[in-house]
Order: sequence, then structure tokens, then C-alpha cells
Amino acid sequence: MTDEFIAELRAQGTRYHNLHPFHRRMDDGALTREELQRWVTNRFYYQKCIPLKDAAIMSNCPEVEVRRKWIQRIIDHDGTGAQGGGIESWLRLGEALGVSRQELESERGVLPGVRYAVDAYVNFARQRPWIEAVASSLTELFGPAAIKVRLEAMERHYDWIDPAGLEYFRTRLVKAPRDADYALGLVVQRCRSREQQLAAVAALKFKTEVLWAQLDAIDRGDSQICTPPTPAP
Repeated sequence: MTDEFIAELRAQGTRYHNLHPFHRRMDDGALTREELQRWVTNRFYYQKCIPLKDAAIMSNCPEVEVRRKWIQRIIDHDGTGAQGGGIESWLRLGEALGVSRQELESERGVLPGVRYAVDAYVNFARQRPWIEAVASSLTELFGPAAIKVRLEAMERHYDWIDPAGLEYFRTRLVKAPRDADYALGLVVQRCRSREQQLAAVAALKFKTEVLWAQLDAIDRGDSQICTPPTPAP
């Protein structure tokens, strides 16, 4: 039963957003500078909300040992006074793609569909049982392979990007497998009943849909700025 459960979780990789048409074009070197800038701007909103998601998991988890482990994710993203974390690395990625950190932090370019999807994910972590929220994080099982392709594609196809700005991806190649292994162990250990296992798979499916919905909005490039109608004469 354990092997079947793990297989069900891993099968959600067929829904991962590296298969989205937008990411396919990115990996093929077919995106314009504007499209990459729209992507890095909107994805930053997701990046800055990841520690909020992890803090929500911790706030719902009564187990000291799990909290001691899980807090490392927040430190990795927020950084410390002496060392920047994932959020700082993403700001540098934005600068390498020609988007200032002031623009990223202002959230002016965040599309409504992206904001809605990311907020839904944070609220899921706040409202659902903590082990289901942990299960939703298991998209990290699929991340390293996709990141490796993305990093190579950016270095090959987008030579105008400063390579120093790609450090975020290099770091995740190391940290994502570590995080995924620990989370998978927790989910397998705690989800013993079939009902719990189905809930964990559903949580991971939900997370893949959150990531896909973000790319749908980024791909369309819908504007959140509405032009008021011209008054009738």
C-alpha cells in the first residue's frame, strides 16, 4: 500500500507546470524579453508568499520535532541578517532580467489571476490539516528536473541574462530534493488510512493546479489596470 501511495503522489508529476505551453516556450528559447519579465515579476509574488505558507503549516502543526525541521524552509527563503535567502535571489534574478527590485516589491505588475492562485495556496495551508499542506508542497519532487532544464535553457538561449542572476535555480537544485525527501517521509508516515492518502493526493493535485493557473495568467498577460469607460456625452 505504501508503494502504491507513493506512486500516486509521483504520478501528479504529469500535471506539473513544466509541461505548460509557456514553460515549453521558455525552455525552447522562444519567449520574448517582455514575456520573461512578466514571468519573473509575477512569480515573485509566489516566492514572497512561500514563507507565509510554511509559517501557516508550522502554526497548525503541534509536533515540536516537525516544526524544528520545517522552520529551515522559512530561513532558506527569508534569509538571515548575514545572508540573503531565496527571496533575495529572486530579486537578483529580476534585476538580471531587467526588472528592478523596486518594481518587483511594489507588486504593480502582479496579475489578478496570479494573486488569486497564490492567495488560495496560502489559505489552503492555513485552513487544511497540516499534513495535507505538507503534501501540497510535494511539487518539489518534480522541481529539480524542471529547474535543471530551465537553467540550461536560460544559459543557452537568453545570453542577455547575467549568469550571476541565475543563482536561485542553482540553489534549489540542492535544497529542493532535501525538502522533498523530508516532506514525502512525513506524508507517508502520517497518512496511513486510505482516506488520508486520498486527501494527500488531492492536496498535491491542488498545488499543481495553483502553479498551472499562475502560468495561464502569465501566458495571457491580462492587465490588472482597467481603463475607465468614456463618459457618455
